[in-house]
Amino acid sequence: MASAPGTPVRVRFCPSPTGNPHVGLVRTALFNWAFARHHGGTLVFRIEDTDAARDSEESYRQLLDSMRWLGFDWDEGPEVGGPHAPYRQSERMDIYRDVARKLLDGGYAYHCYCSQEELDARREAARAAGRPSGYDGHCRELTAEQTERFKAEGREPIVRFRMPDETITFTDLVRGELTFTPENVPDYGIVRANGAPLYTLVNPVDDALMEITHVLRGEDLLSSTPRQIALYKALIELGVAKGIPEFGHLPYVMGEGNKKLSKRDPQSSLNLYRERGFLPEGLLNYLSLLGWSLSADRDVFTTEEMVAAFDVADVNPNPARFDLKKCEAINGDHIRMLEVKDFAERCRPWLKAPFAPWAPEAFDEAKWQAVAPHAQTRLKVLSEITDNVDFLFLPEPVFDEASWNKAMKEGSDALLRTAREKLESADWTSAESLKEAVLAAGEAHGLKLGKAQAPVRVAVTGRTVGLPLFESLEVLGREKTLARIDAALAKLAA
Repeated sequence: MASAPGTPVRVRFCPSPTGNPHVGLVRTALFNWAFARHHGGTLVFRIEDTDAARDSEESYRQLLDSMRWLGFDWDEGPEVGGPHAPYRQSERMDIYRDVARKLLDGGYAYHCYCSQEELDARREAARAAGRPSGYDGHCRELTAEQTERFKAEGREPIVRFRMPDETITFTDLVRGELTFTPENVPDYGIVRANGAPLYTLVNPVDDALMEITHVLRGEDLLSSTPRQIALYKALIELGVAKGIPEFGHLPYVMGEGNKKLSKRDPQSSLNLYRERGFLPEGLLNYLSLLGWSLSADRDVFTTEEMVAAFDVADVNPNPARFDLKKCEAINGDHIRMLEVKDFAERCRPWLKAPFAPWAPEAFDEAKWQAVAPHAQTRLKVLSEITDNVDFLFLPEPVFDEASWNKAMKEGSDALLRTAREKLESADWTSAESLKEAVLAAGEAHGLKLGKAQAPVRVAVTGRTVGLPLFESLEVLGREKTLARIDAALAKLAA
């Protein structure tokens, strides 16, 4: 049963507060958020925190902070409220107990007294016989006498949902029509023996009560969909649910070796990308490409453009591989799309402790503002700014030994002396004049500009690559530049 035509779109994003958010989770949030915003619908942010052993308040706060940083706003949920509050499952236990009781009273669920050892033994026997190894319905039709015997033995039952003996077919918004036969979808647990409700119950119950119309989630949850559809039908008959949402299962995000990217993979952590200085808009642009595209010939676009064009029917069901280099390249494009003033402000965390190696009082705002437009053209991530501008604020450059050996070839001392002479008499209000000075020094030694500027760059900045050299020299100034060339000559002489 799909949502009625014209029904306002209501989608949900419902992570568990366990550990750091990962990029696969962010991709799911992005597609739900874009779908809701495209249709002018409602995004419900719900916290699935029923696992007390794994959930933590720190992770919960981190989730909210991450959503805010990414620019996702939600219409109902924590810190916003809404008509279906509370939005933390740990605060909805009475609701789940009530629904479980209704399912038991209506015959849609039953108590199962099987021990784990018994379940394992019967599953192994089924596998050996070539039969499906799911739950075999052993406790489906217990007599009162059998039930009393189990109770007398001190067994604590779980609650199982009674799957109907029928084929379940639904149309996946991403994958098309899918069919599951009853032998492949056995009865399943919905409440633990200690009375704690399981994900298999609380997730569909919340979706039903919150009137979710579309469920966009990871491919790993596809096998649970026929079970949930059967539960929805029971909830409708009990008057708990109004309808069954439409489902769309998003493709896996693959990591190294074409394995599914897991929370344990270092490159999956959202915090890693924040610390490295990815822009939210750059990261989201790349993550949207993991299963979707704006057009065949365009990879870089704004979040607003994505929202305007997003259609879940365009999502590719095939696994998508996470490519860090492409992610960095797209982020670099977004850095260059910023206004210079905005770029300069976003770099600030990396221009001070604990990232900056210079003393706080050594930072010069005027120099930073002068060099920021040149830095913006070179970065892939904002954290790269520290190494690019450290030569401006440190008392002397930090020499990379490999760069020194690469640039300081035989004859470099003579070149540096000539360059120093030319630079001393150059116009220091013009980067072009400084370029001409180094060009003239190179010509005096039979070298083109590229070869001539390498020793100068290393002498002044400590590195073979970095910001445009002559603009950098102009910002650094005559006195410091000449002093650093003198120091390099002394180092060469030694």
